[in-house]
Amino acid sequence: MSLDVQEIVSAVASRLNVDNPTAENAVGTILSILDHEAAGTKADALFDELPGARDLAQRYDVMNQPAGGGLMGMLGSALGDRAGALINGMERLKGLGLTVAQVEAAGQQLVEQAKTAAGPDTVNEVINDVPGLAGRLGL
Repeated sequence: MSLDVQEIVSAVASRLNVDNPTAENAVGTILSILDHEAAGTKADALFDELPGARDLAQRYDVMNQPAGGGLMGMLGSALGDRAGALINGMERLKGLGLTVAQVEAAGQQLVEQAKTAAGPDTVNEVINDVPGLAGRLGL
């Protein structure tokens, strides 16, 4: 079952009680982390089942649009694509003003709906290929 990424954005906005632009930034950031860190895995299958997901990940690319000037953001940029994506992404999510609980809820909502679209095995494999992400999203 294919889901449009905007359906996920709307569900995240509702679950977090935030506006759509904030939810879109959060979902795009998480997708960008997955795009960078899970490259060469089943991530492509996941993106294929979520129309608009790759575009959203590129719009909120955590490597092309640094999260901020803080030490962690500079470290993330210096570490390169795979290691830096998670650091930059988490800095960006924090910069949106989301609480830890909201970041976890956004990740959980995205994962729940991605499992519906792409299947639980594909999503679980992608999540397992991104060390540290599951813990930061409360998965």
